[in-house]
Amino acid sequence: MDGLLSHYLRVEDILIDLQVSDKLQVFKAIGRHFEHTRALPAEAVVSALLRREQLGSTAVGDGVAIPHARMQELDHIRAVYLRLSPALPFDTPDDKPVSDVLVLMVPSPAEQVHLDILAQAASLFLRNEFRKALHRCATPAEIKEVFDYWSDWS
Repeated sequence: MDGLLSHYLRVEDILIDLQVSDKLQVFKAIGRHFEHTRALPAEAVVSALLRREQLGSTAVGDGVAIPHARMQELDHIRAVYLRLSPALPFDTPDDKPVSDVLVLMVPSPAEQVHLDILAQAASLFLRNEFRKALHRCATPAEIKEVFDYWSDWS
């Protein structure tokens, strides 16, 4: 599983200091990003994320959410990292607002690799040192370097 997540996260898919008012606005920003970068309909992305979120919050605590959904329109996994400013409520188990959002959009049907990436992402974000390293970054390129480095050690 070494480095698996970092293979799917590109610098152009790292959005920092995103200002949104609620979870729906986060999902709409993600939809716009996928529409602009992958020609996927924004509404379909938002709908897929909302359907998954209705099953249970994708927030994991400590200011982190990992929204993920399946889309038949995808041919391989896509990852997007967003740093929200300010942090916002996200139905978290610890009631802390979310500032780090890692989005995983995967082809349907799901495969084991999708679950492996999700597990690696959760493992990374459980590490306080990893989250601190992300928050010290000022650019998407720096954030990508942090993901690359830490993904090799997860």
